[in-house]
Amino acid sequence: MKKSELAFAAILVPVDFGLVFLAGLTAYSLRFGWLAGLRPIVFDLPLREYLMLTAGASMLFVFFYALAGLYAVSGPRRLKTEVSHIFFATSTSVLALIVFVFFRRELFSSRFIVLAVWLLAIVYVSLGRVATRLVQRLLLRYGIGTHRVLLIGGDERMTRLLIAEFGRDPGSGYKIVRTAPGFDPALEVEMAGLAATGELDEIIVTNPDVSRADLSRLLGFAEARHLTFRYSADLLATHAKNIEVGTLAGLPIVEIKGTRLDGWGRIFKRVFDIIGSLLLIVLTSPIMLLAALAIVIDSKGPVFFNRLDDGTPVTRIGEHGRPFRYLKFRSMRPGTHSQRYNELKHLDARAEGPLVKIKEDPRVTRVGKFIRQYSIDELPELFLVLIGWMSLVGPRPHLPEEVSQYRDRQRRVLTIKPGITGLAQVSGRADLTFDEEVKLDTFYIEDWSPWLDLAILVKTPLVVLRRKGAY
Repeated sequence: MKKSELAFAAILVPVDFGLVFLAGLTAYSLRFGWLAGLRPIVFDLPLREYLMLTAGASMLFVFFYALAGLYAVSGPRRLKTEVSHIFFATSTSVLALIVFVFFRRELFSSRFIVLAVWLLAIVYVSLGRVATRLVQRLLLRYGIGTHRVLLIGGDERMTRLLIAEFGRDPGSGYKIVRTAPGFDPALEVEMAGLAATGELDEIIVTNPDVSRADLSRLLGFAEARHLTFRYSADLLATHAKNIEVGTLAGLPIVEIKGTRLDGWGRIFKRVFDIIGSLLLIVLTSPIMLLAALAIVIDSKGPVFFNRLDDGTPVTRIGEHGRPFRYLKFRSMRPGTHSQRYNELKHLDARAEGPLVKIKEDPRVTRVGKFIRQYSIDELPELFLVLIGWMSLVGPRPHLPEEVSQYRDRQRRVLTIKPGITGLAQVSGRADLTFDEEVKLDTFYIEDWSPWLDLAILVKTPLVVLRRKGAY
């Protein structure tokens, strides 16, 4: 999912609201201006009262636009389809307003204003969509938001049609960077290089002779590298859980959705993170101040753990495998971080998996032991949530050296932003094996909902207070 597509989908909501509101103002101006000279006004409708009614009606219009799918996150769509959705959604909105007025037993004084708002809203919102599409297509012509595609298919009709369509129209949003007749180890190596350099966003399989084993490998490859995976409708029936059937260049095609957090779920989660982190920063600021003071009094060294033993910044691996600057309260003696892989390796409590967990860690200070038990050391992560590097809920952020040991299926947890808490943290914390943690995080990614986030956040303090699985 391209950030530009998310941005265009998000901006359409206030734009549509403003255009419907403008339609209401235009209708009012016409009736009390130009039309007043042709037909006398025999009713009283104060502007202030009318503006309040128009604002409420505009929100209703936006609600019906959403139900009509006008805010679905995607690239440019057929204008004819979009305008027809606007027409029916606007008509439904006006009808709902009429029914509302009827049941309130009120008689709206101007039939002209109702009809004018209906017609003007259709015109204004449609023109707004045209303008938005023009801007989006202009950006696509300059490569902004373009999907870079690898086509796996030989001389099939669908392959030829896609090549011709994408080549004919640069504003379609797709650019073919490579074509291949089939999938083999050499192509996999080349694809890995393209994905690593950001030159590949999407894989489309059109070859009906690709084996199911190769399709499964391709799907695993795409998931591990956070690429969109699509295939012709008859190739991979019932292979995946989150699928979306649509058309591309007029042909039926199936896309395997990476997560429910694509599209509006991603926007909702980001807004939730900003509001939630701000609130929690305010609520926990006394605890953070006391923790900082206790760390200073208890041992020499910085308050925060944000640099390694050699002075380089501490990083964690975030969404799509991108590293980010990390910090938390210092809970160990300075200069002892690297001992986990050397002097203290024999104390690793996890026999399997890339993560290192040490019980009764001798590097931990007295204050450090306490703040670790109650996860106070992780409270500064709220600032990382606020700036967008982390989320309140998600898989825990892991070290670069740990992530480098992940298998492809384990890299699925890098699909979304890491979280301060998550399903694994409220289900056992450090008592879980790494594979168990990955399974829980994968379930969260595939079955995310706002209610699941809320349930995890509510459960987190109870788990922390019981100190279950805390090292």
